[in-house]
Amino acid sequence: MSRSKEVILQKQQEWGDKILEQLRNSKAIRVNYEEREKKKAIPNRLNMAESAEEEIKDKQETIERATIVYRQMLPSLLKKLSRIKDPRKPGKIKHKMTVLILYGILMFVYQIGSRRKVNQTMTRIRFENLQAMFPELETLPHADTLARLLEVIEVSEIQECMIELLKDLIRRKKFRNFLHNKNYLIAIDGTQKFYRQYQWDEKCLTRHVGKEADIPQYYVYVLESVLILNNGITLPLVSIFLKNEDLDKAQTKQDCELKAFYRMAKKLKQLFRNSKITVVVDGLYACGPVIETCRKNKWGYMIVLKEDAMKTVWQEAISLMKFIPENRLKVKWGDRDQVYFWANEIDYEYNYNNKIHNLKLHVVICYETWRENHSRSTGELEEKQTRYAWISSKPLNETNVFTRCTKMGRYRWKIENNILTEKHQGYDYEHCYSYIWNAMEGYHYLMKIGRFLNVLAANSELLAEKVNELGIRGFIAFLNEACGGILLDKDKIQKAANKRQQWRLVYAA
Repeated sequence: MSRSKEVILQKQQEWGDKILEQLRNSKAIRVNYEEREKKKAIPNRLNMAESAEEEIKDKQETIERATIVYRQMLPSLLKKLSRIKDPRKPGKIKHKMTVLILYGILMFVYQIGSRRKVNQTMTRIRFENLQAMFPELETLPHADTLARLLEVIEVSEIQECMIELLKDLIRRKKFRNFLHNKNYLIAIDGTQKFYRQYQWDEKCLTRHVGKEADIPQYYVYVLESVLILNNGITLPLVSIFLKNEDLDKAQTKQDCELKAFYRMAKKLKQLFRNSKITVVVDGLYACGPVIETCRKNKWGYMIVLKEDAMKTVWQEAISLMKFIPENRLKVKWGDRDQVYFWANEIDYEYNYNNKIHNLKLHVVICYETWRENHSRSTGELEEKQTRYAWISSKPLNETNVFTRCTKMGRYRWKIENNILTEKHQGYDYEHCYSYIWNAMEGYHYLMKIGRFLNVLAANSELLAEKVNELGIRGFIAFLNEACGGILLDKDKIQKAANKRQQWRLVYAA
């Protein structure tokens, strides 16, 4: 590292330390915002049912309310799924395609982790209860029958049907009161699905890692997108599988996240053609072509900026922030102290496809401090601090900097939470279900539909009380137990399914 660069980095560090000292000594303008939301704990109490009759009544009523919610979405979804071309021979079909696909969706709605387990679990659930909730389930197929279907149909159409369902909900104005400044907030991030030490398909990606770097590792990687509402709901959107197909066309590089982003952008443009959206992504996407793509699509964006990602932009932003003291704001957000610095209209020049492009960028840095009590270890009150930085699509000022950073930019972590939920909380994201690539993708899209339905059910007003009592996973287990236990009143469930009742999402996060 050159001497001049060391001096610059040292000055930046000194400036950051100075800002943190000002935070501690409260030498800045203070603005109070709403209290910082904290995660709600599940009540720690015994079963409140006083008798077996009361417990049966509770199960019956919960199943009826759940049926009302699921029936708001499933009939139209299944109608769309029925239009997928069925390549099977008509004379040999035992189960309708809608029956098989609904069976696959329910396997993820009830969070059953494998093909073998779904055969064991679905046969233990009372078919009469299940059919009362989902009358389209005319027969109970074998899991391998679903796998064989997914091997031959156009599985990408399953995802398209889920997107069409989302469009229906948007047209019905179900999300109108949960937008971010009238914008749909979309987070995009990539994650590994699974890996093996052998190449089971030509489409899988290849890497060399670990101690045995000379031995190739083969893996599946997916670029995910989610819709984030301002009440905390996170709904799965488009999944783009990274594939090595380009290598067959004499390309030298395999597929990557950035390449997949441009394919994702086309899908999102089709989905939100006439709607305002804001994209939130991590520092990998802090580059000229991604920003230009967002601008051409007329999208807002909040992109994480790291010091080593766009060095000239970072250095110029720091320099401008030092000499424009009015571009700063201190905020008290719950138990956290924040101080924002921003610089607008920073020139950025980059080369793309052998052409020079110019952009005007707006950069904001947030320093945050708080005190945390380590009750489980030392018991001491420790001061903690962190720093965030973003590139903003809109010029920053005192009235919008808190909202754009804390209520939009930092919501990017919700896609990470969503991925962790799908991996470790019942949806078995990392399970491949089939080594036939087409079927593997199909199971992935069915998992996304199951997750989509469960999120909307768990956040509906009809079921909010039960979810608060049991938690989301406890609520899903309760539905499974209720359907698998005694025979419920089928007529009441069917009456609830046909009932025209207003369905609303809960407003509070």
